[in-house]
Amino acid sequence: MLCQLSINNFAIVRFLELDFKAGMTTITGETGAGKSIAIDALGLCLGNRSDANTVRPGASKTEISARFTLHDVPQAKRWLEDNDLDNEEDCILRRTINSDGRSRAYINGNPVPVTQLKAIGQLLIGIHGQHAHHAMLKSEHQLTLLDSYANHKLLIDSVQASYQRTKHIENELKQLELAQQERIARKQLLQYQVEELNEFNLGDGEFRDIEQEHKKLANGSELIDSCQASLALLSEHEDHNVESLLNKVIQLADNLQTMDEKLAPVASMLNEGLIQIQESRSEIEDYLSRLELDPEHFAHLEARLSQVMQLARKHHVAPEDLYSHHMALKNELAMLSDDETRLDEIRQELATSQQAYLTHAQKLSQSRQRYAKELDKLVTRSIHELNMPKGKFTIAVNFNPDMSNSLGCDQVEFLVSTNPGQPLQPIAKVASGGELSRIGLGIQVITAKKVATPTLIFDEVDVGISGPTAAVVGRMLRSLGESTQVFCVTHLPQVAGNGHQHMFVNKFNKGGQTETTMKPLDKEQRVNELARLLAGDIITENTLANARELIQ
Repeated sequence: MLCQLSINNFAIVRFLELDFKAGMTTITGETGAGKSIAIDALGLCLGNRSDANTVRPGASKTEISARFTLHDVPQAKRWLEDNDLDNEEDCILRRTINSDGRSRAYINGNPVPVTQLKAIGQLLIGIHGQHAHHAMLKSEHQLTLLDSYANHKLLIDSVQASYQRTKHIENELKQLELAQQERIARKQLLQYQVEELNEFNLGDGEFRDIEQEHKKLANGSELIDSCQASLALLSEHEDHNVESLLNKVIQLADNLQTMDEKLAPVASMLNEGLIQIQESRSEIEDYLSRLELDPEHFAHLEARLSQVMQLARKHHVAPEDLYSHHMALKNELAMLSDDETRLDEIRQELATSQQAYLTHAQKLSQSRQRYAKELDKLVTRSIHELNMPKGKFTIAVNFNPDMSNSLGCDQVEFLVSTNPGQPLQPIAKVASGGELSRIGLGIQVITAKKVATPTLIFDEVDVGISGPTAAVVGRMLRSLGESTQVFCVTHLPQVAGNGHQHMFVNKFNKGGQTETTMKPLDKEQRVNELARLLAGDIITENTLANARELIQ
């Protein structure tokens, strides 16, 4: 629950430090005194939007902090632990706003983004404003109220997850279908190109082999002449050949080493040279014996080489890259074929996902219908207590798959009959302002009892209510305060008298500046304040007696 609120230089508040207790706290004050100013300040600690106008004139910044105990709020403790912001004891939210409009947020002394203030704030406080009953006229808010009462979060999460998955698949299908015509044209071109290259069937590295073989055969005569001339010089020429001359030199070297051992290496090197020359001669002889100048094979190579060049030009690639280009086109064609298969698969996925969404939405709708009947009875009983003895309230839940969204397929409508004999009609058509206020307040109190929020604030939700009805409202809020901390800003003495404690807001001028303060009232001060609410400026003994009776 909220234990303490500290406000510095906020609007017309110079400084306030307020301690709060459990139960129901009523807040009253003169018109224009700023009864809701503490709630507005607290809203900044809960992540509401801020601007430079919130800073008190003449001050450099606004600073607001709120301290909460978390004894009965396990979900808030878990959130703090998950975000490494746990303080073990209390939770302190703090917000500063500079005069230039810059804002900073803190949780337990740690700087955080404002979104985290909002996230933890939703677990700590629920605020019901004076215009909440107007929002109740909107179908989407009616749905929110029903879901708040039903508290079937797991069902809503399942519907939302299923809806998002369905939308994701729909988007993928849409993109594939939009590109389908372009894909078909590309596929036709690729099929022609791949068939042409498949028919030619160039192998990996084949172009290099063709080019080398063609070059060899194109120079066949010169190869033969050069090989024969080389053999003649090496060994076959009668008078002058390298092998015979080298043999003579080897004989001379052998004689020299007998005369001087230092020349022994020379003889060895010459012998090695002779071996190399003999092996070279053998290689050339072997090559020459296997060299075939087949004109038909040469013509085949020349034709294939010419076709490689032609296809390479056609596909705008280098001849040596034609094979890899062929493989790339085949891969692209396969991928396009896969896309066609993916289209069939994704259509099936979409149908499955849509059916799963409808199944989840139907379960959620069934839960809404069950809790709607329960809420019908509670709200009808509540408005009977609020001086509408013949009123009847019903929630219509209509399942319509054609209006699917992330919250399911339900159209929720609040129907009411305020007088006997009148048919149930949409609440916006038949309820007057006062009736709407009472119905709205009844729903807010009932749903607040169901939602596990430790602190609830009702900001002038009793507008349009008076007399005996106001006393019933006060008792309803006090009953709620027995299990939940309740703050109620009110102008009705019948409501204010039901509080466990009472705070008074006062506005005054000091040094030419307006200030607002808020302070708790003791029993006698409280009697005087209730008397003022009952009678205005002229307070009599009867008025004071009535005030004491309200407190009792």
